[in-house]
Amino acid sequence: MTEFWKGRRALVTGAGGFIGSHLVELLVDAGASVRAMLRYNARGDAGLLRWLPPEKFAAVERISGDLQDFRGVIDAAAGVDVIFHLGALVAIPYSYKNPVNVIHANVLGTTHVLEAARLHHTARVVHTSTSEVYGTAQYIPIDEKHPLQGQSPYSASKIAADKIVESYVKSFNVPAVTVRPFNTYGARQSARAVIPTIIMQALTRDTVLLGDLRPTRDFTYATDTARGFLCAAEAQEAVGQTINLGVGFDISIGDLAQKIVERVGRPVQIKLDETRVRPPASEVMRLHSDNRLAKQVIGWEPQITLDEGLDRTIAWVRDHLDQYRPDEYAV
Repeated sequence: MTEFWKGRRALVTGAGGFIGSHLVELLVDAGASVRAMLRYNARGDAGLLRWLPPEKFAAVERISGDLQDFRGVIDAAAGVDVIFHLGALVAIPYSYKNPVNVIHANVLGTTHVLEAARLHHTARVVHTSTSEVYGTAQYIPIDEKHPLQGQSPYSASKIAADKIVESYVKSFNVPAVTVRPFNTYGARQSARAVIPTIIMQALTRDTVLLGDLRPTRDFTYATDTARGFLCAAEAQEAVGQTINLGVGFDISIGDLAQKIVERVGRPVQIKLDETRVRPPASEVMRLHSDNRLAKQVIGWEPQITLDEGLDRTIAWVRDHLDQYRPDEYAV
């Protein structure tokens, strides 16, 4: 960890989410002063930040609000050096059911963050994109010049948000960089994502129910993805660029499920559940990243192999099974 973060102040939107919680932990470890923006709820729930060690949790300034509240975002961004914008509605199945909500939250929320950064003259904004914006690969590996395809309302909302970031860089000189993680997995992830969905079922049931087994994904372990955010914030030459964070290797969902079942060590069948299948034209069939730009511009490359990451994730889910509901399909 570099000395770059000593004494720097960072705002993390979506800090209570999966990647956000890992990013907050890395920032605390690096010596940054961290302000975590959490979506307000009456329970005062800190989201996945609750899994941080107590001394790290206590070091984080936690504020509640909503990215769709412009004044609240402006107040949250006051006095920070870097804004890491991870706050979003990210579930693709949810975007089929509530597209207006997803588009409103992701597009307007991003615009509020950028406007706050412009008003406060924030030194750096790191915006979170997603590999879903590429849609099914037209060529592999997928580099940052690959065409964008809105194959779900979620991916369309992120394409729009990415373009708004681009416009603020070009129109207002907001020093922003967009990082585009491929499928991130690891400890703390909810059953909304495929890897914990497979693991929790394999640990507790005789059958693992999944959607289409043919699509392939490029899986990156959570700490590697979070470290990519730090690298993007540190590198001055990253401003105005979009940078993939991926391993450069893809695996089908069917092969992934078999690999997980083998590592869990129980006799489990894998079956198709039609209710989990995406609309045919919406399914992204292949994602395989080109991460060369990340290596060149921000000095990032993944460190955790898929086998090591799966073992870590299986161990975490096994120790926290009370956080999951294996008999329900999490949208």
